[in-house]
Amino acid sequence: MRVTDRLTAHRDKMTPSERQLLGVLLDDYPMAGLGSITELAGTASVSTTTVARMLQKTGFDGYPQFQAALRGEVKEMISGPEAKRDLWQNDLPEEHILNRYSQQTLANQKRTIDEVDPTEFDSLCNLLCDPNRRIFITGGRITGTLAQYLYLHLQMIRPDVRLLPFAASWTHDLLDVRKDDVLIALDVRRYENSTLLIGQLCHEREAEIVLFTDQWRSPIHRLAKHTFAARIAVPSAWDSMAALLTLMECIIAEVQERLWDSVKERTDELEQAFDRTKLFRKFGQSSGS
Repeated sequence: MRVTDRLTAHRDKMTPSERQLLGVLLDDYPMAGLGSITELAGTASVSTTTVARMLQKTGFDGYPQFQAALRGEVKEMISGPEAKRDLWQNDLPEEHILNRYSQQTLANQKRTIDEVDPTEFDSLCNLLCDPNRRIFITGGRITGTLAQYLYLHLQMIRPDVRLLPFAASWTHDLLDVRKDDVLIALDVRRYENSTLLIGQLCHEREAEIVLFTDQWRSPIHRLAKHTFAARIAVPSAWDSMAALLTLMECIIAEVQERLWDSVKERTDELEQAFDRTKLFRKFGQSSGS
């Protein structure tokens, strides 16, 4: 269980000062908890006794154990492929890769969906269905493929959807970002500086930020109106994007259904264009036709 999970699971049993401390920890996670207990208490305007009491409520023996758990998460957040493989390699079950990999991937997908707040999901879909909001989508070195997948579907569903290019030219696109537009950012460990910068610039222009990230959460979450965290760790040197893809496909399906009348018109026009360009082969069509 992540440190944040342990902390938030006991929120209802916390005193007002403990909830105030929890807010400080979550707002600047994990950095807020890596200093001394005195520094944390001062930042949250509570006593060191309050810090110790809250940690005991959440299952930690004390501040040193809490910090050790935080440092472990930081290590996971910045892990490269070799470190990820080493983590799994010493504890792999003796079964075929088809079983052990797929079982973990399916477990990731289930846990990711189970942790999504349906109200927050619906709020995101409301944003994406609003014709007065333009949508900008960005991803990184790996998540850029998912960003393009989401873009292709949303662009078929509604107008005013842009995919920010994975190059410095995205600065030109940001000139058009205005208040109440939506930036969808995909960012997983090791969290890319360019994606964070895009988020910061769009936030300064008063756009709504939507973040798709992993269980450790990209730094962009401090700017985001909506954050969706997926489980991505699998027995491999590389993380799995399957849970993020599943979540995005749920969103695509819901937005498409809400806007179906206009989606049908756009789809009909697109199919006519496909016919004219002969993009797809027709059944029974010969190679020479």
